[in-house]
Amino acid sequence: MDTLATQVRAALAAGQGAVEPFAFLSEDASAAEQLACARARATVVASAVCPLPTVKVREHGPLRVGFLSNGFGAHPTGLLTVALFEHLRHDPSLQLHLFALNRADGSRIRERLQAATRLHDVAALRHADIAARIRAQGIDLLFDLRGWGGGGTPEVLAMRPAPLQLNWLAYPGTSGARWLDAVVADGFVLPAPLESHFSERVLRLPRAFQPSDNTRVLEPAPSRAECGLPEHGVVFCCFNNSYKLNPRSMGRAFAVLQAVPGSVLWLLSGPGQADARLRTAAQAAGLDPARLVFMVKLPHPQYLARYQRADLFLDTHPYNAHTTASDALWAGCPVLTCPGDTFAARVAGSLNHHLGLARMNAADDAAFIATASALGNDPAALAALRAELAQARDRSGLFDMAGFALDLSALLQRLAGEHGWQGVDNT
Repeated sequence: MDTLATQVRAALAAGQGAVEPFAFLSEDASAAEQLACARARATVVASAVCPLPTVKVREHGPLRVGFLSNGFGAHPTGLLTVALFEHLRHDPSLQLHLFALNRADGSRIRERLQAATRLHDVAALRHADIAARIRAQGIDLLFDLRGWGGGGTPEVLAMRPAPLQLNWLAYPGTSGARWLDAVVADGFVLPAPLESHFSERVLRLPRAFQPSDNTRVLEPAPSRAECGLPEHGVVFCCFNNSYKLNPRSMGRAFAVLQAVPGSVLWLLSGPGQADARLRTAAQAAGLDPARLVFMVKLPHPQYLARYQRADLFLDTHPYNAHTTASDALWAGCPVLTCPGDTFAARVAGSLNHHLGLARMNAADDAAFIATASALGNDPAALAALRAELAQARDRSGLFDMAGFALDLSALLQRLAGEHGWQGVDNT
């Protein structure tokens, strides 16, 4: 892996677009390298499209705000945004339009999204036709809720269907694209030293940049036996996708298991030979491979309920848990992370910071291992942490979607005001 990583980074330094920006987020690379990677990809896209004629933000009336994504359904994007949209729909200054690149999936999330917004199914349209549909709706501010994550349509954004276009939520890094004017973040996930490595203007919310569905109700917790867990012992978990489980992250987790007798690590089952390779790595680290327990992918409510059987979430680096961290915290499972120097490496840290649990943001790998080991060997401390999380979840603004809607609306109105919008006439 080290050899492959060196080859990829060397190719990028030589000006060759050798890797997709989303895949590059998993490399232990700098923010400057991530910008170079994204710019290389954006240059290719821009050369293949013809922008639409320039238009301006409307001067009066509700702002028409569009969101372009392939995640409007039972998908992390839908799960994160649906409650927020339900609050925003009551704002007289905004009119919400979703442009869905994915067809209806029959999920309750899709139904709620459709009820809260004006949802346009553009899944079967060509790029130019999607751009024309967005332009026809008179969208003032258009959010890219996919970015370089795959399944998106950067070509549509490159055609400039809206006068102001923003990067938010789905792609945890810079687009490197001239067609995105701003990125919406917060002060922790994108601190001032990172700004020079973003092609977009940085707009910061006074809260964590990531919303969440605060209407979810936890199902009863399954038994440990139903989860394939032993009856006793601390359960550490990490339900991140397997591509985030690199040698550094697993090395930290293995060190914690070695320091906490009888503990297990609960993981999301991966594709191909991922599970077998992780067991082999555990054995090479001197651990019984049986101490790795794998959970198959489940419907979201069942998956969420299982966090009640986990004691502590061990995050990954350099690509953190994002939606997964939000899920864990909502379900009452504390998250231990080690914030890094890129956006993707600071998302879980942002959630902890705004939750009031900044002490769960370890300074380095040694502190990460020491903190997890101490908690794993002290049942009273672990129980106290979970109780603190339960109180913080209700007291902090992290899951306050009514407040999030007010803050996001205010940010958008300020931005539109800079471009000629004079507000809504309420007379």
